[in-house]
Parts: sequence; C-alpha cells; structure tokens
Amino acid sequence: MHTATVLLAAADTAPGFTGAEVWKLLGATLVLLMTPALAFFYGGMTRAKSVLNMMMMSFLSVGIIGVIWVLWGYPMAFGGNDGPDDVAGLFSNPLPHLGLHGMLGDGLDADTMINVGFQATFAIITVALISGAIADRAKIGAWAVFVPVWVTVVYIPIAYWVWGGGLLSATGAIGSWAGTALDYAGGTVVHINAGMAGLVLALILGKRRGFGTDPRQRPHNIPLVMLGAALLWFGWFGFNSGAASTAGEAALIWVNTLAAPAAAMVAWLAVERIRDGKSTSLGAASGVVAGLVAITPACAYVTPVGAVALGLVTGVASALAVGLKYRWGFDDSLDVVGVHLVSGLVGTLALGFIAVPSEATAGGLFYGGGLGQLGSQLVAAVVSLLWCGVATAVIGVIIHRTMGFRVSVEEEVEGIDLGQHAETAYEFAGLGTGSRFVPHPATSGHLRGTDSETKPAKKREN
Repeated sequence: MHTATVLLAAADTAPGFTGAEVWKLLGATLVLLMTPALAFFYGGMTRAKSVLNMMMMSFLSVGIIGVIWVLWGYPMAFGGNDGPDDVAGLFSNPLPHLGLHGMLGDGLDADTMINVGFQATFAIITVALISGAIADRAKIGAWAVFVPVWVTVVYIPIAYWVWGGGLLSATGAIGSWAGTALDYAGGTVVHINAGMAGLVLALILGKRRGFGTDPRQRPHNIPLVMLGAALLWFGWFGFNSGAASTAGEAALIWVNTLAAPAAAMVAWLAVERIRDGKSTSLGAASGVVAGLVAITPACAYVTPVGAVALGLVTGVASALAVGLKYRWGFDDSLDVVGVHLVSGLVGTLALGFIAVPSEATAGGLFYGGGLGQLGSQLVAAVVSLLWCGVATAVIGVIIHRTMGFRVSVEEEVEGIDLGQHAETAYEFAGLGTGSRFVPHPATSGHLRGTDSETKPAKKREN
C-alpha cells in the first residue's frame, strides 16, 4: 500500500482526526513551501547583487501576511456572507471576529483552524508573486508598506467575491446575474490578480537602467531557478488538490497538475527551438510554471487530455508573451505578466471551452454547454482585472509619491542588496558587490535584455 494511503488510513482511526483534515493540513504545508521556492526561482533569475533583496521580498510576505491573516485577514475574506457580517458583497466585516474571535466554536474547531492556515498560504504566495515584476529597483521599506495595504484592499475582497460568498459567487450580485465562474484554486484570485498588480507596479516604478539595451546582465544562477521551479511544482500538488472533497477528485487534480505543466514545458521549449534555434533551461522552468498557473483554476473541471491541451496552448502563449515587454516598453523584470497574467487568463477562459459537465457547470462549448460558462469566466476575469488594476495603481502611486517606491540610481548601480540590506549574497571574487561584470553576447527571446545597466558599477576597494 502506498505510504500516503497508509497515513490517511491511520488518520481516520486516530481520535479527532479524519483523512480529509490531514490531507488539507498537508496541502497547506506544501503551499507554504511554495513561497521559499518562489524566492529561489526569482532569486536565480535576478542579478547576483540583487538576489537577497529579491528573496527577502518573498520572506517578508510570509511574515506580514502571517500576522494579518490571524488578526483580520481570514475574518474579512471568509467571515460569512449571511447576516450582518457581509458588507454589500464586497467583504465580510472583520470587526466582530478580530483575532479569529468567535470563529472557533466551542474549543478548537478543527475545520476552521485548518482552513485559516490553508487560505493564509494562498494570500502569501499571491503577494510574493508580484515582487518579480519590480525586481532590482524596489525599496524594501516601501514593499513592507505595500504588502499589508494591498492584501487588505485587493486580495481579500477578490478572495471573498470568488470563494467567500461575495459578488462573483453563485449568491453574489454579479455571479447570480452572469453565472458562477469556475476557479478551483486561484486563476482569478491568485494569478490574474498578481499578474495585473505586477504590471501596474512595473509601470509606476519605471524601467531598470539600461533595460532592453545592455545584454551583459542575465539571470545569475540558472540552477537556483531550476531548484525553485522543482519545489514550486512539488508544492503545487497541495495548492491544487488540498481542498479536494473526495479521493477521486484529488486523484484527478493530481494527474492534471502533472500533465498540464509537462505539456506547457514541451510547448515552450518548442517555441524557443523554432524561434531562437536553442531550447533553454530557463525556458523549461518557465514553461512548467506557466502550465501550473493555467491548470490552477481548471484542475478539477477538465479531463487529463484537456489538461494536456491546455498546457500546450499555455506554453506557446506565454513563451510568446514574455517578449511583449520589449515591444511595448514596460519592464516586467521576471515575467510576472507574461507567465502569471497571461497563463491565468488562458486557464480561466479555457474553462468556457473545455470544462466537463458536472454539478458545478453545464460544461464548456466543446461539451455542448453553450456560451454561458465562457461568459461567466470572462466577466470574472474582467471584474478582477479592473478592481486589481485601479486599486493597485492608487496604492502604488501614493507610496511612490510619499516615501518613494524605487531605490536611488546609486543603489541600483552599486547593488540593491548592499544598499538596502548592507549585505551581499556572494563574498568571493567580488560577486557580492556586483562590481565585476563579464559581458555576454545578446540573445533573443526570454533571455534578451535581462538585468542590464547603462554602465558597470565601480570596483570596490578590498
């Protein structure tokens, strides 16, 4: 018998535990691992002199949201849509339940406590994803202010709309009119949300020095990127299947979470081969993440063959989309827009075509479900984009014009790790200060123009 089966069977016989509770706790633990994994993934993609700052933005998200979620985050997102707690379908009034007061029942309510932890990890990874769009140029203090405000004003309301019984749910004002959108694990709540926020912040902070013109700076540690992608994929099995209500549903989600990113990786590599003549390790890692993003909203609603088709389409779309930042002139440092926003939209809208008929849906167009589900998916995506875009712009502009969101020119050239943290990732051969640069030939596609400057930093005295 498989080890996991033995553990779940043992849990069902233990006092006070069920297999479902253990499974969701395990899922929450796997999802929490994804944020340090993202730190590795993003850290490897940035410059050697910026890697600590990049990783700190992810870790700081864990610290800040871990506190917020207990104090007012969970009550505001999942306090209930019935009675006086609901505020016009926008969010749940957190005041009666600050610090989870009154939400635990008599003693410790296991279901509530498990859900608090599970949902906290989703909020954490969503905010951390945004940071990749502003790599190499954001003040850590400004980020520390942005995180609690954004998660309260943007993430929590959208989570409530989709999962907590708010506007986009079956009983909400928009959902009851347009039909209920399918989003099993976060296509709108996590990826469209994070991708749009990343785009807005990238526009507010502006381009890095030498963006798109100086090819000398590329991802400094591809093995770190590959490690991060592997750990993200591992954690994503908990991300998608942690909330499964039956063993059959969990098994389907697991297979789909394997198939879609595998297909997306193959498709991304094929695009690179055709376009650039070479397939890259960075492309493989990015293709996996793109496929994971796309299958997130659809994981319980499509067949494994549908997951493969979704992965192939997503791999091509995202591989082509990451180059748009050079054509359109916005500096999305680590391709948050090209991977998370684009793949999130593809996965969300694809359900209008390939969703299998079930209790949750009449099915997509390819299954005779008509245009209803596609319309519901489109409305949910547009509403999420609009709310996130406008609210993030207001938050970002206020921070940028008051305390300043971007580091000084000197810190950007010298190295943001040294300027913001007084430490460096690498102390050998001067790499920590970013003072020695070895030019690399220009490459096209995903690697072109990454992490460049108009001039090298001055060599530091030993």
